[in-house]
Amino acid sequence: MVLKQRHSLLTVVTVTSLGLLAASPLLAWDGVVEKQTFEMQDFTTQGGETIPELAVGWEAYGELNDARDNAILITHFFSGTSNAAGRYDPDGEPTGYWDAIIGPGKPLDTDEYYIIASDTLVNLNAHDPNVTTTGPASINPDTGEPWEMDFPVVTIRDFVEVQRALLESQGIESLHAVMGASMGALQAFEWASAYPEKVDRLIPVIGGGVADPWLLATLSAWAAPIRLDANWNEGDYYDGEPPTDGLKEALKIVTLNANHWQWANETFNRDWADDERDPAQDINARYAIEQTLDDVAAARAELSDANHLLYLVRANQLFMAGHGDSLEEGLAAIDAPTLMLYSENDLVFAPEGVRRTAELIEADGTEVTLETLEGNRGHLDGVVAIDQASETLREFLK
Repeated sequence: MVLKQRHSLLTVVTVTSLGLLAASPLLAWDGVVEKQTFEMQDFTTQGGETIPELAVGWEAYGELNDARDNAILITHFFSGTSNAAGRYDPDGEPTGYWDAIIGPGKPLDTDEYYIIASDTLVNLNAHDPNVTTTGPASINPDTGEPWEMDFPVVTIRDFVEVQRALLESQGIESLHAVMGASMGALQAFEWASAYPEKVDRLIPVIGGGVADPWLLATLSAWAAPIRLDANWNEGDYYDGEPPTDGLKEALKIVTLNANHWQWANETFNRDWADDERDPAQDINARYAIEQTLDDVAAARAELSDANHLLYLVRANQLFMAGHGDSLEEGLAAIDAPTLMLYSENDLVFAPEGVRRTAELIEADGTEVTLETLEGNRGHLDGVVAIDQASETLREFLK
């Protein structure tokens, strides 16, 4: 196993079709995203349940070549979407979370590769107009009402199976690489374990091979505020007042855990939210970090769905690479050369667990490179500091 440490300046990046696509000559991608929809008449989950009329959104950057062998799949994180790069508004600024590495001449070069990303099932951002997903907030065609908590439990493997169907609809039988951060790393591991013959390169970022007890508990804490909100009503709220307060508290915890104390201390010190209101004199006064986390959570809650968050939590809790009973077997099935990027300051995926994952993949001779990302954001450095690994990514993809 190759272990590297890199140090560089931190660059912060802000956060309908079905059928066979015709291959075309490679053209320079101009950064404008065309959001499309992939539909399945029905889908059977790993638990044996059927989801009729499934739909997920997807987008792509670059062109698929004649051999259909230049595809790189990007799998998104817990609160993410398929918008890994580019912009929806031709006159707007790029909104993709990995714009730093995806585009013409960048490590994931759209002049060379066909980069494709899709929204997952039960995507958190169910009310975002740029997201298409199927989950508890969707209409159950058998009842004409939202699924609510009758929606089947889904797993990371189910996310992968929908992606596999999407790729096959475009004639893509193998991937030049699969790459994802956090929950996206879990999907990447699952791809390489379940379909080793289809994955040429594996790039998991800030993620490990199993939801260990620490992650199980962390995810449980994310879900708790929703269940405690009286408006949640056991998931039956689509005709009434949604559990917005619980959802906002949940998203605040997600945001805090995804960051690091270094970021908090360096950014906020002990500043007050309002210079005129001293927390020592006013029980309702706030500190700046409190107010910031609340504001971020409130903005995210407008596009999110509480039941979808609960289903995402469960999908992540259920994760073990290979979707079997043995982590060792699941990771041993991975044959693809693997580049693992992680943070030693990660408060979500324990660094020891990431290193253990690398050791298990490498145990049978599979090539593994483990490289750290530096910064003060902890887990989130896998998104906002990804440009540190640009040259490594460029070389690895070659």
